[in-house]
Amino acid sequence: MTEEEFDAFYATAFPRLTGQLYAFTGDHGEAQDVVQEAFVRAWDQRREFLLDGAPEAWIRTVAMRLAVSRWRRARRWLELVRRNPPPQHVPGPGPERATLVAALRTLPEPQRMALVLHHLCDLSVEQVASETGAPVGTVKARLSRGRAALARELSVDSAGASGGRDSTGPARSAGSGGPAGEGEREDDRVR
Repeated sequence: MTEEEFDAFYATAFPRLTGQLYAFTGDHGEAQDVVQEAFVRAWDQRREFLLDGAPEAWIRTVAMRLAVSRWRRARRWLELVRRNPPPQHVPGPGPERATLVAALRTLPEPQRMALVLHHLCDLSVEQVASETGAPVGTVKARLSRGRAALARELSVDSAGASGGRDSTGPARSAGSGGPAGEGEREDDRVR
């Protein structure tokens, strides 16, 4: 079967096979997916495809097997979830993390990406340079500028939260917790 013949076969058989598989699966999207996957598998064998004598039957059989396989995988997954249900309550991010994320959002994207990759993903400067396509010197500059801007942003946030400039120093890290009692006041305000 040539490419043109295969294309013509696809155009005429796809809607019909999708309708048949829809009746089998009860899900139109799933039917389209498995028929499409069957055609992809047939594409590699298109040269010998007509020799079978029933290419549409081959596609239908493959699509039905794919649908059954997907259904079995979904059933196994459901059984696994029922045996090991997810925890009822997953706590959200703490106030420090929310503050850090908000401060990171104020940075230009290249600085933010460098900081996240280096400090949160634990990549070396060279690895960050490789992932971003930037020279090592540029990554170092972005990290330096990003940390300085982040420190200013977090300093402004902590000054606003405590009513004035924090006397412990210029900027504290997001995970430091701050002076004793400050986090408790934040928690009381949130509740």
